[in-house]
Amino acid sequence: MDKYEQFKEYVEITLEKFKDIDKKETIRLVSHLDADGIAAISIMIRALNLDNRKYSISIVQQLNKNVIEELSKEAYNYFVFTDLGSGQLSFIKKILNDRKVFILDHHQPEEVKLTSNMVHVNPHLFGIDGSKEVSGAGVVYLFAKNINKKIEDMAHIAIIGAIGDIQEDNGFLRLNDEILETAIKKENIKVIRGLRIFGAQTKPLHKVLEYCTDPYIPGVSGSESGAIQFLHQIGIDPKNGAGWKKIVHLEKEDVKNLVTGIIMRRFNEEKPEDVLGNVYILSNEEKESPTRDAKEFSTLLNACGRMGKASLGIGACLGDKKAKLRAIQNTATYKKEIVNAINWYNENKDSKSIVKSEGVIIINTEDNIMPTIVGTLASIISKSNETKEGTFIMGLAQLLDGTTKVSLRISGYKNKDVDLRDVIKAVTDKVGGEAGGHKQAAGALIATEKEKEFIKAAKEILTQRAIEEKVV
Repeated sequence: MDKYEQFKEYVEITLEKFKDIDKKETIRLVSHLDADGIAAISIMIRALNLDNRKYSISIVQQLNKNVIEELSKEAYNYFVFTDLGSGQLSFIKKILNDRKVFILDHHQPEEVKLTSNMVHVNPHLFGIDGSKEVSGAGVVYLFAKNINKKIEDMAHIAIIGAIGDIQEDNGFLRLNDEILETAIKKENIKVIRGLRIFGAQTKPLHKVLEYCTDPYIPGVSGSESGAIQFLHQIGIDPKNGAGWKKIVHLEKEDVKNLVTGIIMRRFNEEKPEDVLGNVYILSNEEKESPTRDAKEFSTLLNACGRMGKASLGIGACLGDKKAKLRAIQNTATYKKEIVNAINWYNENKDSKSIVKSEGVIIINTEDNIMPTIVGTLASIISKSNETKEGTFIMGLAQLLDGTTKVSLRISGYKNKDVDLRDVIKAVTDKVGGEAGGHKQAAGALIATEKEKEFIKAAKEILTQRAIEEKVV
């Protein structure tokens, strides 16, 4: 039996412990606020509904000692953590030692010997890389479909979670791929070969090209006039009567010309053909809707979580039409917050709030932008054509409880093998704080009073790592 089959068998075994829970009990569900966390808890909610169980829900930005202590004051006997918990096993073990706890996660786990009241389902325990092979939503899906086979109708939601966690790279690895096959069989998703560009369903073509940074299009990305000029050069009129054309409006011949034109513009790039790839279309969603393309759906869920409207994202996953419409409206508000964050960054580039050294940008936003947006800001800067390949971008934003959220990214697709979790952990090991996240998008939580000390240590460690990466 290979490691994948062993993992699946373990999931089935742990389910027996879940089935032992009396149906009179209310199960406490706790999940992460990103797209994967919302997709994960949505699948779990559907499974509990099908199993006729009662539950109470919380969505958190980060699971830490304080959050677990607050949860311990509640009268629930059973806790289920989805898309988080593996990095906080020691706190869970100590603080929730008198409760039954289920942890369904895919993050790198803390090495802790579990007690009999803890059930930990995580692919890493079987030598499967959870950062690449299966999302938190995927782990919950594998668990929940054993509660009720009807959960297979939500396989596409697990795929949205995986896309949200950047696990798609012109296809998926084994566990995600098996889930995708089920979603295709259930006719909830179809995979087409097309332009790997965000916004094909919803945005005007010239705007899609202007904002396209991955893949980067020389002379087009970052320039509205450059995008419009490029379209005219390849024989495509960007106007559609009084309005603007979208990619989905183009005829086959126009799509061919667009693809050829982009590849020609990218001729000096390492992989000019990277513009083509798999596009995941949600078959039962309306055409030209923000929920039609799985990548856009994951952005919608992310927006809900980061704007404190996770319930709308959950409703969208569960097919509630009113929640879906409100989630779409919320995405517009989220985009305004992102624009505010970018404007703040541009206005403060030369201030003391931005620390720069060779291969490093550290942005201390203090309380000027939402803490839930700081990771998005760091990602946008990492993809900007102004940012050199291999630059570490670290953002900090203060929460109301005396802590500061830290997000770390690195620019350029050539740096996919740099493990940002290890990098940020080197800083927290020196200064204090809790590190976590993924290989390509890591984060930490530190005491606000330690910001100066943290930034000083981060500058030193990141500069050294940037030099090492350049040498390699």
